[in-house]
Amino acid sequence: MTVHQRRGRYLEELHPGDVFEHRPGRTITEADNLLLSVLSMNTQSLHLDAEFAAHQEFGQRLVNSMFTLATVVGLSVADLTDGTTVGNLGFEKVTFPAPVFIGDTVYASTEVVSVRPSRSRPGQGIVMFEHSGRNQRGVLVCAARRAALVLRAPAETGVDQSEQ
Repeated sequence: MTVHQRRGRYLEELHPGDVFEHRPGRTITEADNLLLSVLSMNTQSLHLDAEFAAHQEFGQRLVNSMFTLATVVGLSVADLTDGTTVGNLGFEKVTFPAPVFIGDTVYASTEVVSVRPSRSRPGQGIVMFEHSGRNQRGVLVCAARRAALVLRAPAETGVDQSEQ
């Protein structure tokens, strides 16, 4: 019997140009939006006040963009970094080209932009990911570039370490 366990990928398993489609998606609820907004002290009326938002440009509450970003990156964890990441190094070029509304479903994909061994941390490397989030209609709602510090594969994993 072979036991398979879903986990993130080691540095040697990530290659520039690889694209991962993360499933399932995540349907955003009113509770999600409310909880993140109040936990982060973001009392923006566009997120919390349905009556106010009804009279603004989009005619309804907008999902907190920080929740959108966290969801898009979070959807990638099981496929890419669960158990193999050391930590995030930073985000750059984060955009929200279209709003997310309560009831929308967000789907994420990630492209590996670059991969290199760390110069100062043996056994680790730096990966640049380009995350994209789309709603159920295929509209881009979030894009973000993220640098992550990722573990190199231990010898006992059998992953080819000569690739990097």
